[in-house]
Amino acid sequence: MKQKSYILPIIILSQFGCTSLWFAGNAVIDELVSKTGLGPEIMGYVLSSVQLGFILGTFVFALLMIADRFSPSKVFLVCSLLAAVCNGMLLCESPSKWLILLARLGTGFFLAGIYPVGMKIAADYFEKGLGKALGYLVGALVLGTSFPHLLKGMDLGENYTIVVITTSLMALMGGSMLYFLVPDGPYRKASTVLMLRSGFRLFRLSNFRKAAMGYFGHMWELYAFWAFIPLALKTFNEAHHAHIPISLWTFAIIGLGGISCAVGGHMALSWGSKNVALTSLILSGGLCLASPLFFMLPTGIFLLLFCLWGVFVASDSPQFSTMVANSVPVQLKGTALTLVNCLGFSISIMSIQLLTYALNFLDPILIFTLLSIGPVLGTAVLFGKTHN
Repeated sequence: MKQKSYILPIIILSQFGCTSLWFAGNAVIDELVSKTGLGPEIMGYVLSSVQLGFILGTFVFALLMIADRFSPSKVFLVCSLLAAVCNGMLLCESPSKWLILLARLGTGFFLAGIYPVGMKIAADYFEKGLGKALGYLVGALVLGTSFPHLLKGMDLGENYTIVVITTSLMALMGGSMLYFLVPDGPYRKASTVLMLRSGFRLFRLSNFRKAAMGYFGHMWELYAFWAFIPLALKTFNEAHHAHIPISLWTFAIIGLGGISCAVGGHMALSWGSKNVALTSLILSGGLCLASPLFFMLPTGIFLLLFCLWGVFVASDSPQFSTMVANSVPVQLKGTALTLVNCLGFSISIMSIQLLTYALNFLDPILIFTLLSIGPVLGTAVLFGKTHN
């Protein structure tokens, strides 16, 4: 019990430090474009490169059962070091388009050994109350994701190299701290045999299949919403001649999701993970459908509604992960979490690209309604009967 009192805070801090790499490239893309002379078309590829790298990484990690066959703490350390190196590649004197995309692809690939592996480590320590633990852990991911926007919005972030250096150092410290202070958990049961098809066979389990499908609906909305928040704020500014600080409010809207993940984790102790996830999915889906109206409202109400959206769009994520982890044999928890992440992030690329394409023929205030597809389908699955 004494060990558990500091284990979770260490995992949370480590996750926060390492996942700050996720949007580091997006936060400084304007400066990179200006420095390299590359066209603005590269902006749409930078986030997709991280997502694609993460998908490739999670596929490889799930296929080889890395998180279940090897020490999760060691995997976390190695991946944090390599992800920091890839992020540091942005500091090259004259980076080409392909170097930038390769750097972000590599960062995403090694984040596959950080985010899902961090959840696996938490599952190895918290057999009970996993929803609460993952609420804090995913909350750390969300705050880490939004952190580069905070740096960018401050005077400190005017020099993009400071954002890159800071996030790389945070990842190095996070990986090292977890490795030296968090040994393998007491509930870990290592898989000793490589079973290449074991992950995909999990879809035969009804509980796993429902949890995964709900998560996929959530992922259709989440990253596309985060990616297009700056566009929404810019569109509102132009329409109303407002002066919303885009980077700082992007940080706030995304960051509030980190708080809601933690609060949702506590609520799951009494409500249950499924109820918390379902409620969040319904509310965020409703905000998707109502979003065109937000752009007609006063600035304060517009920002309030986007903040509420930031709260509900993320709060279901740790509860879906809890449902996934609890629906599979203990020796396959790491593989299950990694596989679901792989497929979920593949779906996120589809929604991001759909919104990017939709901008060619839709008003920007309408594109967020397309994100409702995920919550609607996810909610329909969750309302189905679950077999225990």
